[in-house]
Parts: sequence; structure tokens; C-alpha cells
Amino acid sequence: MHREGRTAPGLPRLLDAVLGVGTDLELRGTLQHLVDSAVELTGARYGALGVLDAERTRVTDLYTAGLDAAARERIGRLPDGHSGLLGALVREPRPLLVPSVRADIRSVGFPAGHPAMDTFVGVPVRVDAQVFGNLYLTEKQDGAPFTPDDLSLLRVLAAQAGIAIGNARLYETARLREHWIEGAAAVTTALLHGGSAEDPLMTVADKARLLSGAAAGIVLQPTEDAGMEIVAAATGPGDDAADLLGTAIEPGSPVLTQLLGGEPVFVEDSATDDRMTTAVRSRFGPSMLLPLQSGGRLIGTLALPRRRGDVPYTAVERLLATQFASQAALAMVLADGREARERLAVFEDRDRIARDLHDLVVQRLFATEMMLESTRRRAANAASAAPGMDELLARAVDELDSTIQEVRTAIFALQQPPADAPTTVRGRVLRETAGAGALLGFAPSVHFEGAVDAVVPEPVAKQLIAALRGALAAAHRRAGVTSVQVRVDATAHLPDGRDGVRLTVRDDGEREAGEREAGEREAGEREAGERQAGERQGSDAGESQGGRAETVVSWQAPLR
Repeated sequence: MHREGRTAPGLPRLLDAVLGVGTDLELRGTLQHLVDSAVELTGARYGALGVLDAERTRVTDLYTAGLDAAARERIGRLPDGHSGLLGALVREPRPLLVPSVRADIRSVGFPAGHPAMDTFVGVPVRVDAQVFGNLYLTEKQDGAPFTPDDLSLLRVLAAQAGIAIGNARLYETARLREHWIEGAAAVTTALLHGGSAEDPLMTVADKARLLSGAAAGIVLQPTEDAGMEIVAAATGPGDDAADLLGTAIEPGSPVLTQLLGGEPVFVEDSATDDRMTTAVRSRFGPSMLLPLQSGGRLIGTLALPRRRGDVPYTAVERLLATQFASQAALAMVLADGREARERLAVFEDRDRIARDLHDLVVQRLFATEMMLESTRRRAANAASAAPGMDELLARAVDELDSTIQEVRTAIFALQQPPADAPTTVRGRVLRETAGAGALLGFAPSVHFEGAVDAVVPEPVAKQLIAALRGALAAAHRRAGVTSVQVRVDATAHLPDGRDGVRLTVRDDGEREAGEREAGEREAGEREAGERQAGERQGSDAGESQGGRAETVVSWQAPLR
């Protein structure tokens, strides 16, 4: 017992240390303050707090006092708590007082560049009855060994620090949870109400990267061969995500098996984990791979890798990221549904416009054309007709006929089924013919000659698609069509010798009266037209090999 009126040795310093440890709500600040307070309380030269992993088998983070940046660099890799006195305290978390480290059989020595240390004292730090980490002190500044009183002071400080750490962890968890909730809400809002919904995968990847502090946010989607492929990647400034795109996880991979089963995968070090098989794994360390699923359907995987050497994800971060992935997947499904509804509304409106054009505009134009044609014939037979009247009426009839053709072509285009617009010439030709097949009741045959995608420039491709659309629309309105043949020849030679592309559309339908007259005029102009260089389009009628009437529409243009 201490004499009445006298203060126990070190008690004022202990009280100051306890009060100081509990003043910081930020966890990292609290941990560093604990090490500094312990060093000051005991007069130690060096101090360290080793934070243990969730399994409490190794040190995952180390806070030090008494070592500057240069000293830490000389030491190199910091201890992981698997061996030596640090490992003994990890395996048996109880107070440890060692008068001489060099004489203790549990000691394994120090790495090159490590400061000389001989006296040692260590205590476990518990949070909610669980070991959070261990506090180590070495070498008193006055050269004396650590005493049982030093050990008692350190135990009291560790007990009070456990309470402060618990409060700081609760505060950090609450703040981190709020951070992730706000991020999930922002992603949902962007996908359902904003322009970001046009690229939902990149929206999810980039937001998840920022929330988790990862080096990259990556989205993978299942492939046809039961593998997975990176389809979206978001990285920080200075990092290139292009080399990540297209990276695939081969079928049968342990990671893939777990993901396809709807289970998240947590990796401590991507570069060394045998489960990771991709070529880019060497760039990353701790990683999370989270399934994006909704309604039991897997739509992709969200991967959040950190750089090598970064701190592993905590249990709280893993839980919050998993919840974020679930909400993001639901938002993506809802965004797809919203986009599908908007597309449906657009196509329903286009279908209505097409019906109105067909039922009202085309019929009125056709009736007007018939009236003009009848007037032209009466004027041609009348002796008192004004000079040039017949030619003027004929031109008006031709203009109306051309207008009818253009309106019918527009109707045909409006009735095309919804599909993602292809970018290649072949893809666009096949899309047009597939749409025509839905209206004709059979699929037109398509044949390509030459490297169509490589040699046909975009301006010529647009003209070719317009000519094809018009020819297919004309075939659609002809009665008795049972066959349509489309041929695109990128090796054609124009009459002037230049390289060109030629489109030929053949069908076996019955031609309308106006088309027959137009075909007769075009046949008469064919010879002169073929002598001209440049674009040309025309149609003709003849007999197919089977004896059935055949209509041929031909279009050509130079490639340069």
C-alpha cells in the first residue's frame, strides 16, 4: 500500500494517457495515440501496436513510435507476428515481460538495419473480450529494464484503450456505413433517372471503386462458354483501364465456381492466391469479387482489387460492399426494365405513325396521282389543251409517284423491329434484311462479295443502306412475293473503270402499274446511265429461270 497523502508512482501520467487515448474518435488516430501514450508513460524508446486479422493469427497493420521513415525503410518488411516474441504474444495473448530479448529462447533475432533492442514488455489489447492487437515496448530511455510496475501501468492503459478503440470502431463503422448507403443511393438515382443509365456497368464500377478505396472497379459478365469476361473497368487518375478489358476467367476456375453459385470471394493477395488465374492478377493485392444478382439470376460480378501492399478489406467493408453489390444489381435490372419500357413506347409510337402514313397520307397521295393521270390523258386528247400541259402533268405524276415511294420507304423503316444498331456494313445490311423478313414472312437471302466492311467507306455505306431499304420496301408492297435475293458486291467495276460497290435486290413479286411504267422509262435510259460514272440506281423486270416474273433493283457507287 502507498502511504496516505502520497500518489502512486506513474499514476498522474497514467491518467493523462488514458484521457488522451479517449479523445480521438477516428480509429487510426486512436491507435497511433495509444502507442505514443504507452511510450511516454513507460519512458520506452520504441513502441508498436500490431493489429491482428479477423482470425487473430497474424499482424495485418503496425503502428510504431520512435521509428522515423528512414528507420522503417532500413528495416524493410515489418514482422507479421508468426515468429519470435511477437508471435508468442499472438499465440498466447497474455502480458509478457522479458528482461533480455537476446537471452530468451523464443527470440529469433532482428533483421538487418533493425535498431538494437534488448528489454521487452508486451500486453494484449482487447475490444469486447476479443483480442484486437498487441502493444509492444522495448528499451527504456534511461537504460533500465522494464519493471512489473511498468507492466501494470501498460495493462491498465491497454484496458482503457480497448474501450476507446471500441468506440472509435463504432463511429468509423457508422460513418463507413453512411458512406456506402449514400453511394448506393447515388448509383440507383443515376441508373433510374440520369444519363448515366446509358452505361450502367461503368457507373457501378466507378462508384464502387471510390467507395472501397480500390485501385480499380471492375465488372465481369458471363460468357457463352460458361466463363466470365471483364466488360467494364474504372481506374483512378494515371491508371489505364484499357488493358483490363477483355480479360477472361476460364470455365472451371475455383473462383468462377464460387461466383456462379452466388457466393462472394475474398482474396488477401491476388498475385499469390492460387484461385486467381487471370493475367492481370499480379498487379493487385487484397481483392473482393462480389456477385451481381437479382431474383436468383446472376447478371455479372463486381471486382474491387486494391494495389499490392495495401491493407486488406475489413469484415465491415466486405459486408457493406456485398450489400452495395446487391442493391446495384437490382438498380441495373430496374434500369434495364425502364429502358425497355421507353423503347417499347418509342416503337409503339413509330408503329402508330407508320399506320397513319399508310392509311391516310399514302392513300391520299395515290388518289391525287390517279386524278392527275386521268387529267393528263384527257388533256392529251383535247385539241384545245395549252402547250406543255401534258408534260407538266406528267412531271407532277412522276413527283407524286416518287413521293409515294419515299413515304412507303419511311413506313418500312419505322416498322423495323427494335435491335442494337450494328456498326459494320455487313451487320447493317443483315439488320435491314432481318427486319424485312419479319414483314415479308420469310428471310431474304443475302450474299456478300469482297471485303465489304474494309473497303466501303461510311458515306457510301449510308447510301447503300438507304438504297437497300427502299428496294426492300418496294418488294414488301408487291403482291405474291415469295423470294428476295440481296447481293452486295464490293469487287464491282464501274463503267468508267473505277472500283465500286454494287447492290442488287431481286424479288419475284407482281409489279404495280406505276412501277411497270417507271421500269420501261428506266430501261430506255439504262444504256446512257451506264456510260456515266458515279452512283446509279434502277429497276427492271424480266423472267427468272423458273419462268416466274422477276424484279431486279440495282444500285452502284464508286468506293472513292
